[in-house]
Amino acid sequence: MSVGTDKDYWASQALPSVLKHKLLGHYIPQFGGMTGSRDGRVVYLDGYAGEGRYESGEPGSAEIAMRVASSHLMKNNLRWSCFFVERKPESVARLEKVADTYRAQGVDARVHHGDVDGVLDSVLQTANGLPLFLFLDPCGLGLPFGRLVEAMERRRSPNRWPPTEFLLNFSMVAVRRLGGNARSTKGVERSSERFDEVCGGTWWREYFRPDKPIAADADEAVAAEYARRLASKTGMYVRSVPVAKAPGHKPVYHLVFGTRRQHGLWVFGDALARARNVWWEKLEVKEETEDPDALFSTTSIIRPDPQKVVDAAIPAMAANLERILRRQGRAFTLVDHTLEVFGDYYGQVTEPVARKAVKHLHAEGKTPSTGVGKRTRELVVEPPALG
Repeated sequence: MSVGTDKDYWASQALPSVLKHKLLGHYIPQFGGMTGSRDGRVVYLDGYAGEGRYESGEPGSAEIAMRVASSHLMKNNLRWSCFFVERKPESVARLEKVADTYRAQGVDARVHHGDVDGVLDSVLQTANGLPLFLFLDPCGLGLPFGRLVEAMERRRSPNRWPPTEFLLNFSMVAVRRLGGNARSTKGVERSSERFDEVCGGTWWREYFRPDKPIAADADEAVAAEYARRLASKTGMYVRSVPVAKAPGHKPVYHLVFGTRRQHGLWVFGDALARARNVWWEKLEVKEETEDPDALFSTTSIIRPDPQKVVDAAIPAMAANLERILRRQGRAFTLVDHTLEVFGDYYGQVTEPVARKAVKHLHAEGKTPSTGVGKRTRELVVEPPALG
């Protein structure tokens, strides 16, 4: 981005960043809590950290992580080793000032000026035997596919320890721009080759062949295939979430999440639902601020009623539970079947709705499990008694 664009970006948090940062802020404290208790340490990498804080005072991704690290250190004596990488010298200087505040609180905050690929090996070495979370949020093209897969492969083990997860920004703006570049006779081949590196091959070009019409959803097809290939190569559960500026707009990027643990899937879905609720609320506030004389906002009309979504989700998820019982013929724990439990409502409703679904199934006489006690994700659903 240009310097002018940088200034605009860091003036205040844009709507796509609201969802991204709320999701990050909901998820990483639980990642640390779930994985860090064994060794008392967690390693975190923000590969495109920016300035750390907006001029408005709102925290950027780097400060969100440092706040979590400070809280975990004070409350649980859990130490985070945080790596923050940024290429722009002026952003590094501002980031250092933010980091100094948290270093004074005991947080291990390491700011690096340069490219994330040059720091990645050092991060992996520091994280040897420890949980690791990678947040990769470039303004444009990110880490080459092969490099990301290589990093995940180095972290793979038969018992899935230590846990490794990532959340990355896959730019849909870049997909559309480079798709046009690939189709044009005046296209710059080096630009397409750079995207080949990000995607792990030339396969994406097939969606933008100059001898065929472009499908309306070509960009979404590329995002879906990228996530599928990432899941296949890493052996991880991968979820891809479109993020737009407003309802009905094309996504500006997909947030791609990877984990090897059902618990990770469960917590991510809950965090995503909570972040989406905040996104809708921020959108409505933005509209009211821009047009204070309007009788009602567009958002208030088009936003799905949260209670109606929950009311529809409960019986649908109860039916999902019943299907799992019929197939298995034995009791199961909710978190062991995260995606099937939530079904179409994954990332749409929060964790407590799963408990309500168990209670709904119990009220229908289809399970003796009452949905009472234990953490929701640890609830056990038993089949109905014979006879």
